[in-house]
Amino acid sequence: MAAVTGFGSSVVFILALTLVGSIQALTPNHYLTRLDVDRLKKSLEQPLLDLESVFYYTVGFSQLGSEVSNKEAVCNFIQSNIDASSVDSLFYAAQSKQTLSDCEITISNDTKDLLLAAVSEDSSVSQIYHAVGALSGFGLPFASQEVVGALTARLSKEENVLATIEALLTASYLSQQADLSGIVEEIEDLVARLDDLGGIYLQFEEGLEATALFVAATYRLSDHVGMEPALKEDQIIQLVNAIFSKKNFDKLSEAYSVAAAAAALSQNRYHLPVIVVPDGPAAVSHKQPVLRLLVTNVMSEPLTQAVVKVEHAKSVSTKATVLQQTTFVPSGDAFEFNFMDVKPASGYYDFSVSVEGDSRYIANEIELKVKVSTEVGISNVDLSVVDKDQSIAPKTTRVAYPSKAKGTFTADSHQNFALSFQLVDVNTGAELTPHQTFVRLHNQKTAQEVVFVAEPDNKNVYRFELDPSERKTEFDSASGTYTLFLIIGDATLENPILWSVADVVIRFPEEDVPSPVLSKNLLVPKPEIQHLFREPEKRPPTVVSNTFTALVLSPLLLLLILWIKVGANISSFSFAPSTIVFHLGHAAMLGLMYVYWTQLNMFQTLKYLAILGTITFLAGNRMLAQKAVKRIAAEQSSRLAKYRTLR
Repeated sequence: MAAVTGFGSSVVFILALTLVGSIQALTPNHYLTRLDVDRLKKSLEQPLLDLESVFYYTVGFSQLGSEVSNKEAVCNFIQSNIDASSVDSLFYAAQSKQTLSDCEITISNDTKDLLLAAVSEDSSVSQIYHAVGALSGFGLPFASQEVVGALTARLSKEENVLATIEALLTASYLSQQADLSGIVEEIEDLVARLDDLGGIYLQFEEGLEATALFVAATYRLSDHVGMEPALKEDQIIQLVNAIFSKKNFDKLSEAYSVAAAAAALSQNRYHLPVIVVPDGPAAVSHKQPVLRLLVTNVMSEPLTQAVVKVEHAKSVSTKATVLQQTTFVPSGDAFEFNFMDVKPASGYYDFSVSVEGDSRYIANEIELKVKVSTEVGISNVDLSVVDKDQSIAPKTTRVAYPSKAKGTFTADSHQNFALSFQLVDVNTGAELTPHQTFVRLHNQKTAQEVVFVAEPDNKNVYRFELDPSERKTEFDSASGTYTLFLIIGDATLENPILWSVADVVIRFPEEDVPSPVLSKNLLVPKPEIQHLFREPEKRPPTVVSNTFTALVLSPLLLLLILWIKVGANISSFSFAPSTIVFHLGHAAMLGLMYVYWTQLNMFQTLKYLAILGTITFLAGNRMLAQKAVKRIAAEQSSRLAKYRTLR
């Protein structure tokens, strides 16, 4: 039964983690702060090299809600660098011109015919996009339905993400009377191609630029046709995280795509992701009781018309709800709420915040952790010397923080030292139990330190008692005068305390005192370790070694005797250089094995063996090649002689 219960608990835990993960995925982790927007503008503001860089600069600035400062110089650059025979050049000039006031560009009939001719099934999607964008930018008429036909034909041949995105951008220039449904459906197909990275990011494998342009093109076309894009809320947030996770850009086109996506996500008719962040630290106290929130779009532009509510606020430690259904008050670009009016105890609180006021808001339910800080006070601090036999009444001295007790206190084998105190909230008078409450004893002579934890009793009175006979191990039986420090700390305390309370003389029994008493200094050199290696075993007598060597070499001697008696056939041996080098190399490798046994180590042997082996291999290969040539020549001569004989 226990096993079944454990399994059920595990399933519930996993489901809970999955739910938490999905909630967190609906919260944008990345967006453009004001510093990010300025950094993005600097990435776009590069020297003007060509019309493409002018397009990214001017249109990118326009997407970010800014205007270029050198309009006249930019216009002159466009007029002097436009190429009337290039569709791409005309597109960049036309789109840049729209962001500049009083920048006139004259278009001839030949140029118009060139652009209209580019709207064809024979052109690429990119060429059609640039041609239509140029015609629209210059205010020239064109047939939208013909563009739809050309795009549809080309998309059947160019089945890639970038071509489809450019088709969406092209369709946003067309008349609403044209049949754009087929191109709008491509949005859903593109969504299916997105890669989900850990439930946090959603992007194309083509990279950031394609992902950002997809978002810009999707909302641009959706606004144009008046149809909500086929994107779920969690998908939009994942796209936001993917696009704005990068802060620095190497290419102008990448920076422009991020600016275009930011503009689309901040100004469209269907979805506006909401960013809710604290204005400063998410903390309140009696000195700073107001919690301020910034509610913005992904470009950090304030949503001042929003309605910000606290659905509930719960204590992390007690799970008690301290606040429900309360509205933040608008204050400039922020929203304020005086949380200390609720008189919360110090600690952490989970806020559930919702943002209303516009049906387009998404990611508008946020979980926020808020810290309530306070100041700690120390009261009823009593220092006592308690006789173990209780034959003498305890001697108690009360000390007030931050003063140090006068005189010294003694703890030995007959009497213990005791400390008691209470911790209270200075602002409310309530009792506090901080996470860190330590008593530190510092030896004034040896600098040895011993730290103990002070624990509260059932009345929240902290007590510490020192019995030298029981604590001699911690002190290494080092008698002397120790300074007693009280350390109090917690993440919610504005005034952590390190207080030198008193001097305590601790005496241990003489028989327990080590000789000598070593300082607890861990940085002193340690005694040198003398290691004795095992003595090698005795070698066998020389006669045995020589006999064994002779037995090993006897087959070689037998081989030589047999060769002399039978006769060795060395008629095929050639005295060519390759043959001599091969045999010498082989002999040298055998000699190297002997030297390895007597003098060299493995690494030295491998180095020499690599050299000898390479030379021997090359010489052997040459020797065998020469023998093969001679053998083939001999065979051919034999066949020729036989042929002549038969004739």
